[in-house]
Amino acid sequence: MGYETSMDVFEAMETCRAMRHLKPDPVAEESIRKVVHAATRASNPGNSQGWEFVVLRDTEAKSRIGEALREVMHPIIEGMAADDSSASGRRMYAGVKHLMDGFEAVPVYIFVCGHVVYPPQNPLKELVPAALYPASQNLIVAARALGLGTTFTTFHMMVEPVVREVLGLPDELELGVMIAMGWPDRPFGLVKRKPVDEVLHWDRW
Repeated sequence: MGYETSMDVFEAMETCRAMRHLKPDPVAEESIRKVVHAATRASNPGNSQGWEFVVLRDTEAKSRIGEALREVMHPIIEGMAADDSSASGRRMYAGVKHLMDGFEAVPVYIFVCGHVVYPPQNPLKELVPAALYPASQNLIVAARALGLGTTFTTFHMMVEPVVREVLGLPDELELGVMIAMGWPDRPFGLVKRKPVDEVLHWDRW
């Protein structure tokens, strides 16, 4: 592809911004496999590995989900944006709207799903995220190391029946995280986070 790079894991984490402006250029299957491989290296309860990864690239399928999303999400985003007058809030909601309006143009969506399998003697739905979120974090850091942009979204929660139908997900499979992925159309930069000393406690609160 010519895009791919590699970098230190700490640099990848420091610059792993949510990337909502993505080029429509295709992402090679090898790169997709590489980030999913990284996802499956994540910690998970009892090494149960109950995760599944559904990669969506089909334009027609993306259009069906995108149309459903815009119908539901436009008024919600407009209302949330009106309630947040901060510069960072305006940028975020503009980015969210851009991603939603151009939903079909994003080359890859990865849906991180999970089976209710742990603990084996009494599987609990509540423990599924304990596998899916670490896997998702591994995935986006690996993508950043390859020069790919990603963003977690909660879009699927608003139209989950449509997503399930389009993807053919079985009822027993939990739908955890939807990740948009592609080559970035904006520069990466340092993430903005609280200083560590504001959240770090030694031995007790």
